[in-house]
Amino acid sequence: MNSDYPSHRAVLQTMQTLAPRISVQILPIEASSAQEIDNGFAEMKKQNAQALVVVTDSIYLERRSQIAELAVKNKLPSIGFNAEEADAGYLISYGPNSHALYRRTAYYVDKILKGVKPADLPVEQPTMFDLVINLKTAKALGVTIPQTILLRADKVIE
Repeated sequence: MNSDYPSHRAVLQTMQTLAPRISVQILPIEASSAQEIDNGFAEMKKQNAQALVVVTDSIYLERRSQIAELAVKNKLPSIGFNAEEADAGYLISYGPNSHALYRRTAYYVDKILKGVKPADLPVEQPTMFDLVINLKTAKALGVTIPQTILLRADKVIE
């Protein structure tokens, strides 16, 4: 996670609250550069991490291939929140559909250009989400994805 982003701290807090309910321990790793990402993977290995959840931001999207490669090298199933991350090699991504968000952005731009004050526009939550599974990564990790999950996926990378 990148602690410079307030949303990352909120996600971490939610994960730490929910983790004990499913007998999972959260090991927060902070990184905002290529070197820190490498160091983070070394720390995960040292702590015997069993999976990786990447809280997406622009830094991690930019370095998604590096993160995916290190995750596979370290035998860590990885999940992100953006389809591009699964395309880059994460095992799974689940998050808002980027194209739907971009289309909705056009709606907001149109309203603003027609004179509506941005402060008067409602904040909306995403309504469309994509589940993307990378079977190449699953194979490299020796992970079998159940057929029921594959059938629910919006995209399967083979």
